[in-house]
Amino acid sequence: MTHRTRITSLAAGTLALTTAALLLPAAGPAQADPARHGQTDKRLVERGRYLVATSGCGDCHTPMKMGERGPEPDLARALSGHPAGLALPPAPRLPAGPWIVSVAATNTAWAGPWGVSFTANLTPDAETGLGRWTFEDFRDTLRTGRHQGRGREVLPPMPIVATKHFNDADLKAVWAYLRSVPAVNNRVPEPLPPSP
Repeated sequence: MTHRTRITSLAAGTLALTTAALLLPAAGPAQADPARHGQTDKRLVERGRYLVATSGCGDCHTPMKMGERGPEPDLARALSGHPAGLALPPAPRLPAGPWIVSVAATNTAWAGPWGVSFTANLTPDAETGLGRWTFEDFRDTLRTGRHQGRGREVLPPMPIVATKHFNDADLKAVWAYLRSVPAVNNRVPEPLPPSP
């Protein structure tokens, strides 16, 4: 093969690959519809586990407990929200200035100008968690910032500004994972209004 033939073959191959890349749909894995692409339930749950872990859902929805080296997640209560039986003293008043929030040691109760909010039970418990919710309730909550898309406002520290950008495929994966975790019966308290 001559030098000129090699150059011509290389150019033709590059042109063919470039043309194919431009003509193929540009949907990445995050935009793929799992059902359309034959993704199994197990793969969907694993994708959801990954999204929950990398999005930090457990950082607030799993209570912290003191371990040998300081606070660590209480995995026996993973994703179950603020512990129902944990009585908290009134939230401390913060001085005027840049400080606007105080957080309980469990990382599940947050106080600020909105009052006191408690992280929700995301487990599939039918009485106290998401067990009676539909996927549409879950999706609408994360898109609208209102419980089940029509209830009370979702309060800080829930990152609604970020969750509004999850696409349906990712939300279905997160939902599948949340449906697969052990149900924990834990009735989270209602939020408290701001102090006068």
